[in-house]
Amino acid sequence: QVQLVESGGGLVQAGGSLRLSCAASGRTFSRYAMGWFRQAPGKERDFVAAITWSGGTTVYADSVKGRFTISRDNAKNTVYLQMNSLKPEDTAVYYCAANVFGSSPGRSKYEYSYWGQGTQVTVSS
Repeated sequence: QVQLVESGGGLVQAGGSLRLSCAASGRTFSRYAMGWFRQAPGKERDFVAAITWSGGTTVYADSVKGRFTISRDNAKNTVYLQMNSLKPEDTAVYYCAANVFGSSPGRSKYEYSYWGQGTQVTVSS
């Protein structure tokens, strides 16, 4: 079992920044890939970013590339999502997820076995 708890969401003006955190407990955090997804009202849950167990490889959705940065601290069992230059279209509930069966930073939500409860990010125009 893996437990994931996100934090750091909130209300921010367009152009602002937020840093999301996801604290993991349970199975060995440093052995699996982690991802961030988001879901806006009435829409599908979409891929945002992912990172390998070592942090050596990261992948991003085109919509956030150059603005968001995913990172992890295996000593703290935590993965982060630094979000800069936020836009109103970034408004969504953000979820972190763990891929305990694979090492690659996949883009599909079906590759991830465990999910956090989500944290709301609202960007005002």
